[in-house]
Amino acid sequence: MRVNTQSVNFNADQKLIDFIQQRMDKLDQYYDKIIKSDVFLKVENTSGKQNKIFEAIISVPGDSFIVKKVCKTFEEGADSAANSLGRQLRKRKEKLRTY
Repeated sequence: MRVNTQSVNFNADQKLIDFIQQRMDKLDQYYDKIIKSDVFLKVENTSGKQNKIFEAIISVPGDSFIVKKVCKTFEEGADSAANSLGRQLRKRKEKLRTY
């Protein structure tokens, strides 16, 4: 699957981009018709510790899934976003299987 990663207001290192690619590739085991995924990494200028925003948009035929997570690190955001996207993709696959 092709993952388009964009970082806003900072430069993401290759290690982080590879980690996100690896997490998003695991979504293929839940639903194999994923067209593409767009990932946006943002940092808020706040004094709180949870200032990193991980937003993922997954495109499948006829629909798209959007997940937005706010957390301490981008790796934590990628993990939780991948988990919730996996749940959404499994639900879609089950719904299509019943028809």
